[in-house]
Amino acid sequence: MTNVIALLTDFGLEDIYVGAMKASILNVCPAAQIVDITHAIRPQNVREAAFALLNSYHYFPSGTVFCVVVDPGVGSDRLAIAVKSQQYCFVSPDNGVLTYALAHHGKQYRSVKLENPSYQADTVSRTFHGRDIFAPAAAHLSQTPEVFQSLGGALEKITSYPLPELSYARKRLIGEVMHIDHFGNIITSIGVFHWTSAETLTATAVWGQDIPPLQLKARAAHITIHSHTVHGISQAYHEVPPGEILAQIDSNGFLEIGANQDDAADRLDVQLGDKVMLRLS
Repeated sequence: MTNVIALLTDFGLEDIYVGAMKASILNVCPAAQIVDITHAIRPQNVREAAFALLNSYHYFPSGTVFCVVVDPGVGSDRLAIAVKSQQYCFVSPDNGVLTYALAHHGKQYRSVKLENPSYQADTVSRTFHGRDIFAPAAAHLSQTPEVFQSLGGALEKITSYPLPELSYARKRLIGEVMHIDHFGNIITSIGVFHWTSAETLTATAVWGQDIPPLQLKARAAHITIHSHTVHGISQAYHEVPPGEILAQIDSNGFLEIGANQDDAADRLDVQLGDKVMLRLS
């Protein structure tokens, strides 16, 4: 048993909210090892949180419980849920925030409502379910994983978002902008890539789309977003002069468009959801 609980929220660090959640966890499970993935998700941005979870959860040890609270529907009739896969547990509002991570698990998970008051705070606020519902549930699951089936009734399905676009035709991969980080790097849905040599890459479908593994020469590829085309895929920023736009593979295997010591998203006026095209040659 790891007793690791990973927190991911949009609460920021200026207020007491994160500390109050941790206190709620420790009251149930004093041995908990609490890890902050991030609390800097933009307010109510469920998709950004889904992307952050996708790129972080698999680095954690088996048995970790993820407490994901980005909850624009707090106090409404949206459900609070727990999900158990073969290796991990997740607690979150039922608003699609688990979509990207669970897509990697196929149908190999179970989900329940968080409705048993025995695993909640004595008094539940209508505006702070992170402290009063999600944190206690995560703590109980970390301390005694077997309580999962006691948390509430089973769910046949949970809310999910459509997966980001990724299609392939005529030697072209078409994707979209999934995330823009605080450096202004543009992370796309095109991937996942692996370097097979200093000059060649293999691309595989991210979430099981019917796309075969693709081989490409990095320097022969062309990436177009809006009216801007980047010629070739680099291995790191230093391969282009300061200020120049480049394409590279980010640390999670996704095709990224960045700029050496500059803000690519601002330079190219890019928004989430914008289309990106990769021509293999």
